[in-house]
Amino acid sequence: MQEENANSKAINDAYKNAHIALQSISDVLPSVEDENLKKELRDEYEGYEKIIGEISTYMSENKIQPKDIGAIKKAMLWSSIKMKTLIDDSRNKIADMMIKGTVMGINELKAMDNEKENLDESIADFIARLLKLEEGYEEKLKEFL
Repeated sequence: MQEENANSKAINDAYKNAHIALQSISDVLPSVEDENLKKELRDEYEGYEKIIGEISTYMSENKIQPKDIGAIKKAMLWSSIKMKTLIDDSRNKIADMMIKGTVMGINELKAMDNEKENLDESIADFIARLLKLEEGYEEKLKEFL
């Protein structure tokens, strides 16, 4: 039972991690004027959507109930992004903000990846793939600083 709970928590944490990234991109995209940064964020959005779809399918097949990030957290995320982009909506500031969020996601995933021996192989694989995806996004976003 404890192993089942660890797996359920890990896959839900990966799901939420990707959902927060998706929500952040949705919230910031209307403020982005730089076409190259806009394209990068749209590409990232598609990447997150794809892995969320795969995780959702896995969760459904394994009867794991997904836990959403919640309306309050979404509202806080939205208001934080709107406040920051009102003050400074430059390409540099938006890239910096997105990098900081990506690094938070990477740190969470890295901690989960370090515990992969306690997880089912397929869940550990989702975590590793999402981690690699986010590390790649961090590097790409640095080009916009």
